[in-house]
Amino acid sequence: MHLCKIAVTMGDPAGIGPEIIVKALLNSPVYENCLPVVVGDIAVINEIVRKFRINLKVVAISEYDISALEKDVRNIYVVDTGIIRDIKKLEVGEISKLGGRASYLYLKKGVELAKKGYVKAIVTAPINKESIKIYGIPEAGHTEILANLTGSDEIVTMFTVDKMKIFFHTRHISLKQAIETLNIDGVYRSIILSYRSMISIGYENPKLALAALNPHASDGGLFGDEEERVLEPACKRAREDGVVVAGPIPADSVFHQCLKGKYDAVVSLYHDQGHIAAKTYDFYKTVSVTLGLPFIRTSVDHGTAFDIAWEGKANPQSMVEAIIAGCRLSKIYKPML
Repeated sequence: MHLCKIAVTMGDPAGIGPEIIVKALLNSPVYENCLPVVVGDIAVINEIVRKFRINLKVVAISEYDISALEKDVRNIYVVDTGIIRDIKKLEVGEISKLGGRASYLYLKKGVELAKKGYVKAIVTAPINKESIKIYGIPEAGHTEILANLTGSDEIVTMFTVDKMKIFFHTRHISLKQAIETLNIDGVYRSIILSYRSMISIGYENPKLALAALNPHASDGGLFGDEEERVLEPACKRAREDGVVVAGPIPADSVFHQCLKGKYDAVVSLYHDQGHIAAKTYDFYKTVSVTLGLPFIRTSVDHGTAFDIAWEGKANPQSMVEAIIAGCRLSKIYKPML
């Protein structure tokens, strides 16, 4: 059986990333068809293993060793970047330039491994946007950095949990701006990109639904005009191009309908509309997937959680799910044309 090699980038070392990675690698389902390789600092992983008395051997490897690796659930394989040699210099639970630098360089190394073909996917632990900014990286987060490192123009974020997949028309902008910038062309483009993204992960003719903005999809104009003025025309235009898309469907029901199989995916209009639906259903099993890159990237759906970093409290379930999803999707993924 083919063993899929996956890079797991450590995220901000001052956060919960190292802890959830080590805990996830104690989980047997991770290893069924997958061999995770940590990209980070061996000094940090060693300290986590020591601190929490985890019975795993930490093994330093180079990128050239990856192709010959054999599965051994007793080992954690680490491509050591050497950024943090003295663990005392790391301010756990704090925003820092060192944390930002490490986060960025781990990700950059993971991308290099994927581009060279050493790994089939990248799974990312959380980074802190403020630490990244202090280090001097202008991009807002993982997605933007990945786009820059790979030269990818059309990046799409998809949440997946159980039978539900969610795409986002807008993400890291204010709700006010998300509403003010709604237009037919933009929503149409998001529907088309979501459709193409679903095809890239194996769906032949996916059924999409567009979430409405207003209560009851505005009830014929009683609660706003965005549905009639923007959302309905965008759906109509997409259907004329052969896309199966319903909507706009009231947001208080469309995600439930997707879970029940009526739709394969929902296009959410703004960040929290989709995040709340996924994370309320199952916070720890929600996985973020980045499509449009030359490779699959998956991630946990939470942040660095500095308040509980290195305390043994972090739940690794989202990292387990992200690794499994990265392995599964990498076997069927065909980058969008």
